[in-house]
Amino acid sequence: MSTNNFNIGPFEIGNNVRPFIIAEMSGNHNQSLDRALAIVEAAAKTGAQAIKLQTYTADTITLDVHENEFKIQDEKSLWNGKTLHKLYGEAYTPWEWHAPIMKRAKELGMVCFSSPFDETAVDFLENLNVPAYKIASFENIHLPLIRKVAATGKPLIISTGMANIAELHEAVTAAREAGCKNLVLLKCTSTYPAVPVNSNIATIPHMRELFQCQVGLSDHTMGIGVSVAAVTLGATIVEKHFTLSRTDGGVDSAFSLEPLEMQALVTETERAWQALGVVRYGATDAEKKSLVFRRSLYISSDIKKGTVLSPENVRCVRPGLGLPPKYFDQVMGLKFKIDVAKGTPLTWELLLDKN
Repeated sequence: MSTNNFNIGPFEIGNNVRPFIIAEMSGNHNQSLDRALAIVEAAAKTGAQAIKLQTYTADTITLDVHENEFKIQDEKSLWNGKTLHKLYGEAYTPWEWHAPIMKRAKELGMVCFSSPFDETAVDFLENLNVPAYKIASFENIHLPLIRKVAATGKPLIISTGMANIAELHEAVTAAREAGCKNLVLLKCTSTYPAVPVNSNIATIPHMRELFQCQVGLSDHTMGIGVSVAAVTLGATIVEKHFTLSRTDGGVDSAFSLEPLEMQALVTETERAWQALGVVRYGATDAEKKSLVFRRSLYISSDIKKGTVLSPENVRCVRPGLGLPPKYFDQVMGLKFKIDVAKGTPLTWELLLDKN
């Protein structure tokens, strides 16, 4: 049980390094390998460290049944009216594409891994020597699959959509007992798209403490605001669906980021991470040169020796080389021990004691 840093390929994962950004391709390739490779190239240009696939076929994930619960009947769903088998047939990434996609990602300095949806997918991905695995939210109760993935010894990311604490405890226990040493849970809301009000990212630090592991975010909301906020709560990984253009269509395009948006996500999550810093009061090293621009006490008119200090000859102004303003009342009524020119910072050495 550890929140310690670890690596996925060459990239370090942890709170003391910039967030690890995953561009989820999913079905946005629209059944074109050329488009899939173009998505990898576009993702690499945004600065995202990883591209992620999904490894299944319609037959490994569901049954070819066209009625009842095997058909999506929700007017608010992007996939209303489609059978599960047809939807997954449209969305799946042909297995023979995995190797060329991973090759292109490696050439561009990215890592590429996948979400297996059954045990045969794990065997297939092991032959490709993927550097990590991701368990999708809808599979986080699939304990046999989690055990098989964990037994590879590779870093394991589990999305937590829909899962209650008991179910997550079972998933985490199964993973650790099967050999997982490097585990990340992703806070996730399994609606497509999701809305910020249902994201509940305040769960992130609680989840980290509860399960003693790193926590990130799998984000299906529009835009990047939720993801940036998640980093301020300790998210070390952010996953967003990615496409070349939402207008191109596709099963997941409606809630996917386009290249300029993904680039903004990379930039702004890193800025959010940098801004966290440590608990600190007082001037930072960078601020010290600004101290001179604070207010302080200055002589506001030419003064002769023996003159009594008053609001007419001492003012609280910028810059800050004189006595701090808190001494204003204390010095009133004291006398100057020497002649003093207007614009001189007031110091104790210029004043006579009351006695």
